[in-house]
Amino acid sequence: MSQEHIRRQIVGRGIPLPGHDIDTDRIMPARFLKSVTFEGLERHIFDDDRRQAPDPPFNPPGYQGASILIVGRNFGSGSSREHAPEGLRRWGIRGLAGESFAEIFIGNCIALGLPCLTLEPEDVIWLMEAVARNPEQEIVLDVERRKVLFGGRTIPARLADGHHHQLLTGTWNATGVLLEAGEAIDRVAKHLPYIAGYSAKHT
Repeated sequence: MSQEHIRRQIVGRGIPLPGHDIDTDRIMPARFLKSVTFEGLERHIFDDDRRQAPDPPFNPPGYQGASILIVGRNFGSGSSREHAPEGLRRWGIRGLAGESFAEIFIGNCIALGLPCLTLEPEDVIWLMEAVARNPEQEIVLDVERRKVLFGGRTIPARLADGHHHQLLTGTWNATGVLLEAGEAIDRVAKHLPYIAGYSAKHT
């Protein structure tokens, strides 16, 4: 697997997003799910919040170009909607750190190569406050060592072993794995009776 598909570390500026139980409908409102492709979804991330909330996420100039999202508890709950992590990724988010994540949301993130590191509640509070004070300082999501580094502090993080393995080996990219294994798949297929028999009948 090529190095571009391996996620050892994610380095970038952060966006603190306070609040718990932020669901996928807030992340990507349902009216934007009609598109046949994911193109342009980044324009609609937190669309309602950005229009109506007194302190809307993603809008402040200081957070433009940031790539790490810091969230609270049960982030990404609600309906399974691939548009939510796709929109985040297309906006520029490359990794997330938070108190906890909805299981389906994590699965959709991992399928895009977006690590979701889980931290203790007090560490999330500290990190959000520290990033808000220093938005230009970079955060390091150390996927390999399961740690978050910021402001001289190293925070232990949790990441399921299966997701850890996928991110470090590049096997999160299921399509890429299949394409790279094309010749091996053909070799095996030629020895499967039902495929070999079908081929013989149609040659």
